[in-house]
Amino acid sequence: MRVSRLPCFLALAAAAGQVLGCGDAIRRFPLRAPMSQDVDAQPFAPAPEEYVSPFAWDGANQMVFRPMARFFAVDPAGEAVNVNAFDEVPDSSWFANRIGKTADTTAAATEGARAWAPDDVALGSCIRGKVLDPEGAADGTWLIDQGKPNGANPGFRVKAPQGKFMLKADLADQPERATAAAAIAARFYHAFGFHSPCDSVVYYRRGLLTLKPGLSVTDNSGVTKPFDAAALDAVLAKASRRGDRMRMGVSKWLPGKPLGPFTYEGKNSNDPNDVIPHEDRRELRGGRLLAAWLNHFDSREQNSMNVWMPTREDDPKSPGYVKHFYLDLGDCFGSEWAWEGISKRLGHAYYFDFGYTLEDFATLGIVTRPWDRARRSDEGSIFGYFSERDFDPEMWRGGYPNPAFGRMQERDGAWAARIIARFSNEDIEAAVKVGDFSEPKHAAYLTRTLVARRDAILSRYLRRLSPLADVAVRGEELCATDLARKTLTGTQGPLDPQAFQYVATARMGRGPGGGARVLPDGGVCLPLAHQAPDADLADDHVDRYVVVDLKNGDAQGPLRAHLYDLGPARGFRLVGIERPPS
Repeated sequence: MRVSRLPCFLALAAAAGQVLGCGDAIRRFPLRAPMSQDVDAQPFAPAPEEYVSPFAWDGANQMVFRPMARFFAVDPAGEAVNVNAFDEVPDSSWFANRIGKTADTTAAATEGARAWAPDDVALGSCIRGKVLDPEGAADGTWLIDQGKPNGANPGFRVKAPQGKFMLKADLADQPERATAAAAIAARFYHAFGFHSPCDSVVYYRRGLLTLKPGLSVTDNSGVTKPFDAAALDAVLAKASRRGDRMRMGVSKWLPGKPLGPFTYEGKNSNDPNDVIPHEDRRELRGGRLLAAWLNHFDSREQNSMNVWMPTREDDPKSPGYVKHFYLDLGDCFGSEWAWEGISKRLGHAYYFDFGYTLEDFATLGIVTRPWDRARRSDEGSIFGYFSERDFDPEMWRGGYPNPAFGRMQERDGAWAARIIARFSNEDIEAAVKVGDFSEPKHAAYLTRTLVARRDAILSRYLRRLSPLADVAVRGEELCATDLARKTLTGTQGPLDPQAFQYVATARMGRGPGGGARVLPDGGVCLPLAHQAPDADLADDHVDRYVVVDLKNGDAQGPLRAHLYDLGPARGFRLVGIERPPS
């Protein structure tokens, strides 16, 4: 029997909305652990049919037809649905908590320990020993069995002893950028929590390749051409060189059966596990800030992939489930178009931005826009106009409207920012190193720019809703990590740590047993005082319920912790976390 999860998620969302709309009203969380794993990987059969998403139609629909159709629609964007009692997103076929995972105990949070290290970020989704390795490979062992018909970067697929891999070349006017971007951005997407491929950079000799006879490719326009030796030579001619070796980006072929891209709105009617409208999924909404950080302006549905994961690898017709991946991140970090005017606007405006067009018409174009100030950097010349200059995460826009991005609420952005705050400078350096740039100045420029853009995101999204994370009970204390204090973000530069003054208030029950204890590296602990006996009351009795607000003196809103006091012998049980706006 299949149990629908949507009513459970809707009940949580409705209850949260009730709290937000009822002033001082306090709702009680049940005495149970939060949902940490969604059950959306239940096997079913048959597999959904493949979905084809034409590029031209999707762009026209999102920029023109959809806004027109929805002009008079009454559909206000509410809060995301798939959020658990701890204000987090459970693991699912869409998302897995990785670098941002809340510590199981506050010992890790208060002592500054992190589950993820820079080496973990650098590894990404790759498995050691399963990446394409040219060293020791014999000539002719990389069989080209498929051409790459679409996309900005030419390429082909090879079958090698380590598996199947898609190889892509750079464009001549931005050598090394696209291949590095795909590998680096895949690390950020994976560590953030999305499912992404194992992308890397490889330098190899021409002799490793052998071409399967009779290959052809059909592009998006329906034109079929042979992929022969001449076509291969044309691809290889675009590749950067390091000595006698060619540089290409390598993407390990995804497991399972490709089903085409996922959409950023609606549900897949052929997938019984897909019960939450995609535009109401927090990870897809909050993904807007990750895209903004890396300037992944090409964050359209065509750069995603649904994959059928059968329960038996030897039987593709066996029951399975659908897993959702992000693909093709090579546009990140300053991809350019042939028209310079468009290149300068990427990240600031849609390809066709009706709002800006109307403003320019009304003001006769006298308003100075960010793209009017766009300049290339000598140090980061291969990155086009990618910089921290005029980067406003709240105003960032992709190539054309994304339905999930457009519904991002403050809570979705704050959730994403709490994850982005986990990326230390060392993590960023480790990810950039994967790009294997020939010029050290390019790695230095990209690292510095990513650090600055990260800080801009944190400055905006960690100072309205509470940035306290890693919330847990430790002994007789409620402890957390203040990500704002830890990262010292501020609109005018680093904040003074002394500016953080922690104030606790009991909203229900006895609450705090003293003042907050401030720890290094963002840690803060609040003593709790017992109000209930060990026995004589049911564990979920209202007299055991405690609600505490903790403000850090900087953010507008508090952290609101919901606990059950199970008595001195058993201690407190944290059951819910909220971050109200005030």
